[in-house]
Amino acid sequence: MAGASHYTLERAEFDKQVKLLIVVAPYYKDIADHLVAGAQAEVEAAGGTHETIEVPGALEVPSAIAMAERLSNFDGYVALGCVIRGETTHYDTVCNDSSRAITLMGLQGLCIGNGIVTVETHAQALVRADTAQQNKGGGAAAAALHLVALSRKWGGQRSGVGFKPSRDEYQIAGETKGPATA
Repeated sequence: MAGASHYTLERAEFDKQVKLLIVVAPYYKDIADHLVAGAQAEVEAAGGTHETIEVPGALEVPSAIAMAERLSNFDGYVALGCVIRGETTHYDTVCNDSSRAITLMGLQGLCIGNGIVTVETHAQALVRADTAQQNKGGGAAAAALHLVALSRKWGGQRSGVGFKPSRDEYQIAGETKGPATA
């Protein structure tokens, strides 16, 4: 839809600085450079900091995010890359599996903006990546920042909610056992 306008949320604001990891697959380096520039500019405009790392391809982006979540201290993540349809079904595998992995991590509570562009042609990718046009890198960073803002809003201490297993003793078939390890 050429010329269509899209609604954009106002930039997220923070009391405490946000730190994002930008993970990019630079297979198409010119596209990746535009995506990264847009993402970095958006994070900086929100007063945040960022670190950028490269991985071999779009399928490795979710793995890198999962490792960073386990081993580092980022508030959120920006997934960037470009997949252009080729002559085989590999395109479908890369698009579906990278997106599915990112979505699953998001459902587990990670704050991820997905800016892996999936297109038919290089020209389509350039339009989507260019910061003066669709700026999908900036959009992915904005999405991650909004999710971080929500997690901070709702992430306060909770008490008395949910099931909490006993740490003392537990019973199996009427027999009392030692400390629970749940």
